[in-house]
Amino acid sequence: MASPRVTLTVPGPDGDREIGVSNPDRVLWPELGITKRELAEYFVAVAEPFLAANGDRPVSLERFPDGIGGESFFSKNPPKGAPSFVEAVTVTYNSGRRHPQLVLTEIATAVWAAQMNTIVFHPWASLASDPDHPVELRIDLDPQPGTGFAEAVVAAHELRTVLREAGLEAWAKTSGNRGLHVFCPIEPTHEFLDVRHAVIAAARELERRMPDAVTTHWWKEERGERIFVDFNQANRDRTMAGAYSPRALPAATVSTPVTWDELDAMDPAAFTVRSVPERLASVGDPWKDFGAARGRIDTLLDWWQRDLDAGLGELPFPPEFPKMPGEPPRVQPSRAKTPMD
Repeated sequence: MASPRVTLTVPGPDGDREIGVSNPDRVLWPELGITKRELAEYFVAVAEPFLAANGDRPVSLERFPDGIGGESFFSKNPPKGAPSFVEAVTVTYNSGRRHPQLVLTEIATAVWAAQMNTIVFHPWASLASDPDHPVELRIDLDPQPGTGFAEAVVAAHELRTVLREAGLEAWAKTSGNRGLHVFCPIEPTHEFLDVRHAVIAAARELERRMPDAVTTHWWKEERGERIFVDFNQANRDRTMAGAYSPRALPAATVSTPVTWDELDAMDPAAFTVRSVPERLASVGDPWKDFGAARGRIDTLLDWWQRDLDAGLGELPFPPEFPKMPGEPPRVQPSRAKTPMD
């Protein structure tokens, strides 16, 4: 039997809002018994840092109607019947199609999304006011089989050095799973393809310094036991879990901003829907000053051009993208045809 609907009082920009939550006792994380109501209350508890990281930008909602054990789907545009305070911005996708995309302007929108069983929030790297020009350079350090979080930490420290040499200040957060996300606030002076090339330039430089530990190989069969630097997360409409977003994993982990000093000794599994509000209350938000000073990607683009001149070209794009200029064939290396002798 469905549990009765409850109403949560949520702070808004012009006073409190009353947000209804149906089936509040529906369990989303079975192993821990975390309910939809608890998820909605989590967003209220982390409202300020959550909005600072994910607000005022296009965002995709990853929704789990039957909890994390069931099927999920992405919701990008506001559905019919959305409250009047739910805003949207028209964005251009890689196909050239234009469509409204959700924007978080207040925490009530996140609570409303939780009412629709949204667990993971995927924000764009650009703002709603200028969706074509990223304000963040994002790099996903993705552990491959045989590696884990500890190896990602080692790579992240060296990546921070690389980015500093390029004039950028790096900030770190857990992915909520096994990896790490490294972000740099940047001036919105370049479009997504340029920022992708800047990420590839940084990734290649990291790979030169740690060839046995990291890789830029797109095909899994070529990566080995190394940390994959996922450059394709820098593309338009390619997103990763936002800061303070929960993940649809059994432990209810959260993608959590951390300081560089605490990175080596921490356990990313300790950051959960239940523990992160307590962490914020005790130590504050490590990303409080994120974006206060923005860097430029000029040096990384110089490195990109240097590598082009040395014969290193474009790297593969995701399979759903149109064929891009200079892109190598999208053929798995082991299946590529070899010339006849």
